[in-house]
Amino acid sequence: MAETIFDQGADEDIMAVLANKDARVAYQDKLMADYPDSTILATKLNIPGPIKNNDHLEQLFAAGVRQLHALFPTGTVTVQSAWHKPTGPEAFWVVELPVNAAKQRAIQFEDQYALGRLFDVDALTLATKEKPLSRQDLGYPARRCLICGRPAKECARSRRHSVAELQAEISRRYFTYFNQDMAHAGK
Repeated sequence: MAETIFDQGADEDIMAVLANKDARVAYQDKLMADYPDSTILATKLNIPGPIKNNDHLEQLFAAGVRQLHALFPTGTVTVQSAWHKPTGPEAFWVVELPVNAAKQRAIQFEDQYALGRLFDVDALTLATKEKPLSRQDLGYPARRCLICGRPAKECARSRRHSVAELQAEISRRYFTYFNQDMAHAGK
């Protein structure tokens, strides 16, 4: 078993990440304009460090997206698209549910799915375009740090944990999940 899932992949610089963020916002804006009465879900991974995509991260993302999709009633996800860029995989859905209901399912996924904490799922509408609905808006606590359990934003701002520590924890979760998953699949 590899020590980390970050042993392969191309380093992405901050300019590529920022350009991708701009492209994401533009695409979300287009979806909101095309589907003004629907909720848009934008899903990506929370991955620290310069490697944002590789085979392991694509596998992790695909497993997570399947789990997230299972939380939505049949027929409520009407449009789906995905990006598989060097800056990381992303999925976009048009959902026929109120934004609060869609965000609650996203929070359920992030909190209860084994790898859910590694994901960021935004729920957007034209009304929430400038500020996506947050966990706190719905009365949920802030996300917790992968390593120490403090509020994640506090640890990120203070750089309390190194990229190597965060990548080691993500790798540990990945290998634990997929080893268990393979055992259940009889592989």
